[in-house]
Amino acid sequence: MANGGIIGPIKVVCTPSTKTTSVTSTGDFVRQNCQVTSVSALVIGGGGGSGHGNSDSFAGAGGAGGYRFNTCISVSSRCTPVTIGAGGAGGTTRDGSTGSNSVFGPLTSNGGGGGGGIGCQSPGGSRNPGLAGASGGGGSEGNPDVGPYLTLPGGAGNTPPTSPSQGNNGGIGVINAAGGGGGAGGVGGNGSSPCHPTYTGPQYKGGSGGAGSSAWPGDCTVRASGGAGAGSVNGCTAAGGGGDARSNGTVNTGGGAGGGDCCSHSGGSGVVVIKETIPKCASGRWTINEHFDQVKNSEWIQRTASVNYLVVAGGGAGGFGAGGAPNEQGGSGGGAGGYRASGYGPSPLQGTAQSLGLGSYTITVGGGGTGSSSGNGTPGSVSTFSTITSAGGGYGGQAGGGHGADGGSGGGTPSPNVCNAGSGNTPPVDPPQGNRGGRGCTSDPNGKAGGGGGGATAVGGNFVNCCAGGAGGAGAPNAILGSATTYAGGGGAGGGKGAANPGPGGAGGGGAGGQNGPSPQPGTAGTANTGGGGGGAGGGPTLAGANGGSGIVVVRVPGCFVLAGSPCCARTLSTHPGGDKIAKFTASGTLTINGA
Repeated sequence: MANGGIIGPIKVVCTPSTKTTSVTSTGDFVRQNCQVTSVSALVIGGGGGSGHGNSDSFAGAGGAGGYRFNTCISVSSRCTPVTIGAGGAGGTTRDGSTGSNSVFGPLTSNGGGGGGGIGCQSPGGSRNPGLAGASGGGGSEGNPDVGPYLTLPGGAGNTPPTSPSQGNNGGIGVINAAGGGGGAGGVGGNGSSPCHPTYTGPQYKGGSGGAGSSAWPGDCTVRASGGAGAGSVNGCTAAGGGGDARSNGTVNTGGGAGGGDCCSHSGGSGVVVIKETIPKCASGRWTINEHFDQVKNSEWIQRTASVNYLVVAGGGAGGFGAGGAPNEQGGSGGGAGGYRASGYGPSPLQGTAQSLGLGSYTITVGGGGTGSSSGNGTPGSVSTFSTITSAGGGYGGQAGGGHGADGGSGGGTPSPNVCNAGSGNTPPVDPPQGNRGGRGCTSDPNGKAGGGGGGATAVGGNFVNCCAGGAGGAGAPNAILGSATTYAGGGGAGGGKGAANPGPGGAGGGGAGGQNGPSPQPGTAGTANTGGGGGGAGGGPTLAGANGGSGIVVVRVPGCFVLAGSPCCARTLSTHPGGDKIAKFTASGTLTINGA
C-alpha cells in the first residue's frame, strides 16, 4: 500500500464543540462520540404537589425539585441510564405528594416537598405544615378559630442534606394566607395577614414562590422555583417553572405546584441536562492498527448490542380419540414447543444473551401442529432468531397405541401397554428446552387414557387409572415484555375407559384434553403465541386431536439502540419504562437493530 497502511486524509485540526442534551423522560443518555469519557450534568427532581384545601381555606404550595450539578461525571459506557422524577400529585384529602427523585450516574436530586393541606371540616378543620423535601412545601393557612396568631411552618429544604444544598425551606402559612414553596435559589415566601404580628401588607396575601436557580456553569436557564401560595391575594410567581396559585408546576423544570383552595395541583416533572465536549477533528488519518482497535471495540461504524431473547416454537398436536363403548380410548396431549430464553424467566433455563452487530436478522415463528382423526397429528414447527433455534413440540400419541413424538417437549403416549413417551429437549441444547411427555403405560385392559404432553418446566402427567388422563406439563413464566407471561405448557390427555375425566392443559397455553363418552369432546387447542401443546381428544367415535399453539419470538435491547421490524402485522414494538427497546414477533418477519 503506497501510504504505508494509512486510511483517510491527514488528521491535523482538532476543535472541540459542546453538545447539550435535555433528557425529559426516563431512559438512556447516549454519548455522541466514543472519545467522550466525562460530561457536565444538571439533575433536577420532580416538584411537590400542592395541598388540598376547601372553598374558603387556602392550602400550601409545593416545593421545587432538587437542583444539583456536577461538571465531571464519568460516562465510560456508550449508554448511561437516566431516571426523570415525576412531579408530586396534588393532595386529595390533605397534604400534597412529594415529587420523585431524578438520577444520572452518581447524582441524585430529590423531589420537592408537598404543600400542607387542610382537613375537610370548615371552619375549624385541621391545618398542616408543609412537607420536607429538596425544597420544602409551603404551610397551609392558619386556623382562624384557634388563636389569633396560629402559623403553620413550611417544610424543611435540602432534605436529605446535600452539599452544596439542593434547595430551600418552604414559607409559613398564616390566617387566610398560605405559604409559598421553597425554590432552588431562595426560601418560599410567608403568607401575610393583618392578624399576624409581622404583617406588612397587603391583606391576606399568599407567600411568593421561592426563586429558581441558574447556577450550573454556562447555563442561563432558570429552573426549580417554588409554587406561589394562595390567599385572598395570591402570592407572586418566581421564574423557574413554579406554578401560579391554583396552577400546576411546569413540566421538566422541577417547579412546585401553586397553592389552591378546593382544587389541588401537581408539581412539574424533573429533567436532566447534559453537556458533552466532543472532539471535532478532520476525518482522520488512521493506521491499520488504529482501525482494527476501533472495530474491535465497536467504536467504528459497526457496533454490537447485548440482546436478550425469548424463542418459543409451535406446540405439537394432540392425539385422536377412538373406540366405541365400552372401549373408549382417549388421545394423548401434544408436547409444548421448545422454550429458550436469556435474561428473564426461571434462572436454570436462562441462556447467554446474544452479542449482535447492527443489521437485519430473520425471525421465524413456528406454527402449531395440526391434529388428525386418521393417524398421528403433526409436530409443531421450529422458531428461530440469530443462532437460537427452538424445536417444535412432539405430537401426542393416537388412540390405540401410537407413540408420542420427540420434540422441544415430547408428546404423551396412550394406554394400554405403551410406555415410551416422546422425549423432550430434542435435539439437545443447554439449558434444556423442554421435557418428556407423560405415560399411559398400564396392563389394566380397562385403562384407556393417555399421558399429557411435556412442558418447559415439567414432564407431562401420567395417566391416572380410574380417574383421568394425564395433565400437561407446566410451562415457564417470563417477564421479557414487562409483566410475566407463562409460555410452553403441555397439552392434557383426553379421557377414556377407566379414566373418563380429561387431563388439564399445563400452565402456559397447553390445551385441555376432551371428555370421553358417546358424545366425546375434542381437546382444546394450544393458545396462540405461547407454544402450548394441543389437548388429546376424548375416547368414543373418532375425533381429531386439537392443534398446537403457535410460537413467539421476543427481542429486548438497551435503550441506546433502535429496533425496527417487518412486516408490520408480524411485530409489535414497545419501550419498557426502564428504557429498553422490545420487539415482539407473533409471525415470521425481519428484525433490524440500529444505533440510536
